[in-house]
Amino acid sequence: MLIYSGFNQSNSHYSKDDSAGTILGDKASQSHLMANSNGVEGLHVWSSPEGGCKIDIGKQIFCNRSLNMKNILAVGFDMDYTLAQYKPETFESLAYEGTITKLVYDLGYPPELLEWTFDPKYMVRGLVLDKKRGNILKMDRHKYVKLAYHGFRELSKEDKVGTYGNTLIRDSFDEPDYALIDTLFSLAEAYLFAQLVDYKDNNPGKVPEGADYSHMYKDVRAAVDLCHRDGTLKQMVAKDPKRYINEDTSIVPMFKMLRASGRSTFLVTNSLWDYTNIVMNFLCASHALDGSLSCNFDWLQYFDVVVTGSAKPGFFHEENRANIFEVEPESGMLLNTDNGTPMPQVGSTSSEVLLKGLNKSCRVFQGGNVAHLHKLLSIESSSQVLYVGDHIYGDILRSKKVLGWRTMLVVPELEREVKLLWELRDLRKQLRLLRNERDLVEDQIHHLKWSLKFESFRDDEKQKMISALGELESQRDQARLAHQQAQRECHQKVEELPFSIRLIFHKIWGQLMKTGYQNSRFAHQLTGYSHFAPSGGKALRDRLVIQSGQ
Repeated sequence: MLIYSGFNQSNSHYSKDDSAGTILGDKASQSHLMANSNGVEGLHVWSSPEGGCKIDIGKQIFCNRSLNMKNILAVGFDMDYTLAQYKPETFESLAYEGTITKLVYDLGYPPELLEWTFDPKYMVRGLVLDKKRGNILKMDRHKYVKLAYHGFRELSKEDKVGTYGNTLIRDSFDEPDYALIDTLFSLAEAYLFAQLVDYKDNNPGKVPEGADYSHMYKDVRAAVDLCHRDGTLKQMVAKDPKRYINEDTSIVPMFKMLRASGRSTFLVTNSLWDYTNIVMNFLCASHALDGSLSCNFDWLQYFDVVVTGSAKPGFFHEENRANIFEVEPESGMLLNTDNGTPMPQVGSTSSEVLLKGLNKSCRVFQGGNVAHLHKLLSIESSSQVLYVGDHIYGDILRSKKVLGWRTMLVVPELEREVKLLWELRDLRKQLRLLRNERDLVEDQIHHLKWSLKFESFRDDEKQKMISALGELESQRDQARLAHQQAQRECHQKVEELPFSIRLIFHKIWGQLMKTGYQNSRFAHQLTGYSHFAPSGGKALRDRLVIQSGQ
């Protein structure tokens, strides 16, 4: 898997560096498109850190397994939350407010819900909603529940173990009884579900009759779907993209470098053509002279194929029989095709699609499946494709598990966490050494007690062992105190860091990739189904760079 930490530059080969964990960056080749004094763009390539810029730790790429970029012939992207990074304080709030409105006016919930507000920082990805019990869970990679909240009330250890740890058969924590919060789109609905759980508990009889926790979640999902179906969200974004989407001036240089390397590029998104065109125009900065957004089709020059309305993850199944239509960009009209091949339309004898004034090198489609995409790109092996997305199930798991594509997952939440971990690297190393020292002493104490209990010794030998046991217990106590002191120092160091970094570890859910000393379930999913993961605040910021001829 590739995990994005800002979309670090790369040379032609990604690999895991054991001496530096899984962080790639200082030795990565870097390439940028810059404007010279005449305003003409030129390609500048630096093959070493000495000749280039330093990549911030929070914008680097983290790699699970090696990948030779020389073998990659096509690079594809999702759009929403991958290329387009939405602002949670505006976009998610908009989704939240729209969902509340639908609950009240369409599904019969009390009008007082309209006064509720949304905290965009409360929920995180990787959580699991227990629909039946109204609980929100964080689990480790073995699916043991480490944190559990009923609405916003934390469950005691006894309640948590009694609910999730006393069964003879392990729960799978999957649908239909559970919902996975695995995309940033889900954070608003998860927060609203927690509010409704608290509201139901504290206001019996005020929610619609017969609405238990599971039914309330179903209503929330129905309200979210209504918002998407009636275009409420996308119409607001289309009116003012800058209010809801982060600007990113590095996207166009990245596309140009990929194109210059000779690789095919494609876009596969569930959004339909009208919305896709608006968002991609904004991202590729097509602005008029007065600064307003000019909606044209210039951005199509950066792609060979664009697939809208793809209905992922079903798109990744070749047996999916969805029809594929060609989109006429100017009108949005859908044209019949023969599995992607132009065919005469009713009333016409020509099989050519005439798109006036457009770059004909890129073709736009709606629907279809991955077999159509492979045919359009002339891909002979699925391992020649690198796909970049943000959704572990919708983008990564299916494309990796079913097709064998190389995959990169965008995890913007990691940017600040990685920075904090780097700041505390010496203290964390000290904590590990102290913990190992404590564990070693406790192991020696255990073996000595075992020997004294079950083996026979002469009195003088036994006395020596008892004396040694006392010394070991004293060492253990000292090791524990040293470990506790180091933990306090680590906490103090966090308090001394800038406020923006200090709050990176979530006050409720902790680290995104950890639950205690174990990897979180989210981290386990990442390592299982993706090659690289970039963290990073704005989407694909320091951009993937592929040098041609390598």
